[in-house]
Amino acid sequence: MAGVGNSNERRVRSKLIIVRSPLRISLGGGGTDLASYYRKHEGFVVSAAIDKYVYIILHDAFLGEILIKYSKLETIESIDEIKHPIIRESAKYLGSPVRNFELASMADIPSGTGLGSSSSFTCALLKAFHTYNQTFISPVDLAKEACHIEIDILKEPIGKQDQYISALGGINKFIFCKNDDVISEKLSISKDTLYDMEDNMLLFFTGFTRSASGILNTQDTKSKENDGDMINNLHVIKDIGYSSQKLLEAGNLDYYAELMNNHWEHKKKRSPDMSNSQINKWYSIGMANGALGGKLIGAGGGGFLMFYTHKQKQLRKAMAKEALREVRFKFDFEGTKVITS
Repeated sequence: MAGVGNSNERRVRSKLIIVRSPLRISLGGGGTDLASYYRKHEGFVVSAAIDKYVYIILHDAFLGEILIKYSKLETIESIDEIKHPIIRESAKYLGSPVRNFELASMADIPSGTGLGSSSSFTCALLKAFHTYNQTFISPVDLAKEACHIEIDILKEPIGKQDQYISALGGINKFIFCKNDDVISEKLSISKDTLYDMEDNMLLFFTGFTRSASGILNTQDTKSKENDGDMINNLHVIKDIGYSSQKLLEAGNLDYYAELMNNHWEHKKKRSPDMSNSQINKWYSIGMANGALGGKLIGAGGGGFLMFYTHKQKQLRKAMAKEALREVRFKFDFEGTKVITS
């Protein structure tokens, strides 16, 4: 019948697709996942996905246009006109629908807070496009595609841990090989240790948001120049990553908390923009009110302070007095997931 078209195609394309992708906390070794370091020295990171998500909603638009909603609103007629770089390049790379689609994004926690939201966004977006196109993609291949979009195409000076932990979920160790391969393995952590981590690890939002690119640019440039101080700092951070794995798998969380503090002290040396006087003040208040250790999550300069404590009430009261908002979390073991299709 004229005008009806392929009934199966109409059935598939009329579906609403919702994908979620978890944010993450880095537990050790962060910064050694940049190519400027791992291609010479091999990187190692322990990372965990948490139950805070970036969501992508995708379906056909009624009118013959592309409608994109994020912090801005775009109404365009072709992919090349899309201003959002990740959406534009992902759609071009996959040969995704060139007309009549509507896409919206939202997140439990805003970008620029150190929890890997940009890469979570990329993973969710790519998964949504693959679902729309009815093409299967494994979690590992999804992470590889997200890295390709962000690092190879958009030339962002970022590492690979965010894409992999968001795609895979769980609490994993990642080895970043000199030949660009990534080896992932789930940590062997007991249920009791997991419960203790969820109970005793507290996240507090500093109120500062920032782009990671500026701070990571400094690290990336110095690593490429074989700056001795930067390379030695990252060697220490990598060793802390190895120790973090051992302590977490052994359930020695109090010792891990002390290691977090050591990690933070070394991390601050990588860039003068890593911290500021206000963050240092809050960190000191946390340590004086029951925290056994802590660090700033992400590239630095803002985002979330994470502490480990057995005195949750005391620490929460002290942070509340400083008007810092707590975000409670559990670990996510599903990774990037289609919710509706």
